[in-house]
Amino acid sequence: MRADRLVSLVLLLRQRGRMTADALAAELEVSTRTVLRDIDALSTAGVPVYAERGRRGGFALLPGFRTEFPGLNHDEALALLAALESSGGERTLGLGSAVASALRKVMDALPDGHHDTARTSARRFLIEPEADLLSRRTTTEQIPADVIYPVRRAVLDGKKLHILYAPTGRDAQWRTVDPIGLVTVRGQGYLLATRDGEDRTYRLSRVQDAEVLTEPAQRPDSVHLGRMWVERGTRFRNGGDPVTVSALIDPRRREELAETALTVTDEELDGDGRLRMTLTFQDARHAEWALWQLGTDAEVIGPQSVRDGLYGRALAIAERYGPRDQASANASTGEI
Repeated sequence: MRADRLVSLVLLLRQRGRMTADALAAELEVSTRTVLRDIDALSTAGVPVYAERGRRGGFALLPGFRTEFPGLNHDEALALLAALESSGGERTLGLGSAVASALRKVMDALPDGHHDTARTSARRFLIEPEADLLSRRTTTEQIPADVIYPVRRAVLDGKKLHILYAPTGRDAQWRTVDPIGLVTVRGQGYLLATRDGEDRTYRLSRVQDAEVLTEPAQRPDSVHLGRMWVERGTRFRNGGDPVTVSALIDPRRREELAETALTVTDEELDGDGRLRMTLTFQDARHAEWALWQLGTDAEVIGPQSVRDGLYGRALAIAERYGPRDQASANASTGEI
């Protein structure tokens, strides 16, 4: 850990020039005293770092000193910078300081004179912004350090993990799991694991405490997290009581509904210009929610239970927003 910090300190001085001990401490997330000890260690190791006194003083490297890191070409550096500066997963998985350190190393690996160009170019790319075009924000979960650090260490070291987990609507309980990997989706973190040989997926925000055990985890030597995530997602969606719905849809809303449904098994253009679609949803509640989003651009033909559910929602909304008194009712209809 200290070796990484010393490298980061050298990179900061190379890229920013003279910096005070307080500024270095803030960047490295350590105390000023630790920075002073690190400066002494660098000097002892032969790194030409020196102190300048006075109001504008600080620490700096002798001109021309360069660390030896493998070089990157412009496109490689651009790809790394764009990914690192736009990623939200580092916050969920507690890797924020590591990302900052990686950025410094990427910048240092560029040839002299290319630093500003690469950083300016990287700002032309935005990956996974905090909100979409409709201003719908994605919430990035902030997982406490005393939770994410042991979870991450157990995943990387291949050790069993003891977690205090609170499922939705239930009290937290301790359980021992075999961690497989970590996944972030839209700012939400998940631990993929097995428990007593059965697949389990745990929301990191619901883990209240975690402890790495000494016993090795029982898990395969290699893993394909992408394929595993798709398989678990499919099982999750099919875990309810699937319902098949027949509906007439405005063709302009077709893609929006198709992305929400589990499957689209049939569709054809109806006589009035609407699409007659047959769709499968996870359960009746899922179906009602998806079709409600389309308002009058969707009309359910069957089953009647889904029609009744949407009708009940509409009545509840009408009652909530109906006129509060007779005067208001008359005003809304134009009557005296």
